Amino acid sequence: MPLTTEKKASILTTYAGAAKNTGSIEGQIALLTERISQISGHLQKNKKDFSTHRGLMQLVGKRKRLLNYLQKHNLTGYRQLIEKLGLRK
Repeated sequence: MPLTTEKKASILTTYAGAAKNTGSIEGQIALLTERISQISGHLQKNKKDFSTHRGLMQLVGKRKRLLNYLQKHNLTGYRQLIEKLGLRK
């Protein structure tokens, strides 16, 4: 199930500062994290859905690349974001 417009706007205001700021790295990572958690829940119920598993791996890779970019260019923002999202224990 895709994210609703209201859910996207609330995630973007929380992490990117404004609902219209869809290009910010923090907002993109937060949206990807939400989609990853939804797809993970779907795959726990449907273990043999291999095409969705492939899509999940692509999203995880994209989020990893964005996190690497953020880490190289804004280390404090990176640390704050992973703490807010609960990534990397």
